[in-house]
Amino acid sequence: MAKLGLIPSIIPRYRSTYYSHIFSGGYSAGYYSYIWSGVLDTDAFEAFKTTSLFDQSTAKSFRTNILERGGTIDAALMYKTFRGAEPSIEPLLRKRGFLEAKDPAK
Repeated sequence: MAKLGLIPSIIPRYRSTYYSHIFSGGYSAGYYSYIWSGVLDTDAFEAFKTTSLFDQSTAKSFRTNILERGGTIDAALMYKTFRGAEPSIEPLLRKRGFLEAKDPAK
């Protein structure tokens, strides 16, 4: 720990064996759904960013096509109806610093 410059009061709590669940069955599918929810979240928020965070038309469409429908129809169809397109991964990549931020002037 001294080689890393850590003080003695910082105890390494996590060892490689703590991450064995990653390599056992099922975790990868759960992690994928976690990432996919991030794609949907950032892409849906992009709809508000392209208009206004307080745009009533966008908010009404989100409420009508997503929130009010709940699980009554296919989730992908609800999302496409709200967004007018398939979800895009680009907003998530921008949020995580893998793509340059959009220029608001363009």
